[in-house]
Amino acid sequence: QLQASGGGLVQAGDSLRLSCAASGGGFSEYALGWFRQAPGKEREFVAASRNIYTYYSDSVKGRFTIYRDNPKTTVYLQMNSLKPEDTAVYYCAAGRIAGFRVRVSSEYAYWGQGTQVTVSS
Repeated sequence: QLQASGGGLVQAGDSLRLSCAASGGGFSEYALGWFRQAPGKEREFVAASRNIYTYYSDSVKGRFTIYRDNPKTTVYLQMNSLKPEDTAVYYCAAGRIAGFRVRVSSEYAYWGQGTQVTVSS
């Protein structure tokens, strides 16, 4: 089970940190990722953490940072310099995934409930 939190309404240039706690065991070995879906758009990859590696979409690279706590069962998404185009529902996900497949939403077996991020201009 994945529980996401931390969304909210902010202004452009502000920061937010999203959290996703994984419970039920075994998630320390899983890839943990964040995806987002804006109204009228498809769900898109944002960032992922797998073993010692991190992956980012081009649209958030340099502004967002993904990291995990020491037991590796909670994943965070630190979002800085937020833009109105970052407005979306953000979902965390977990799965046993190899390499660059972490960017593919269908590879993830577990999903959180989503948290809304709204960035005003």
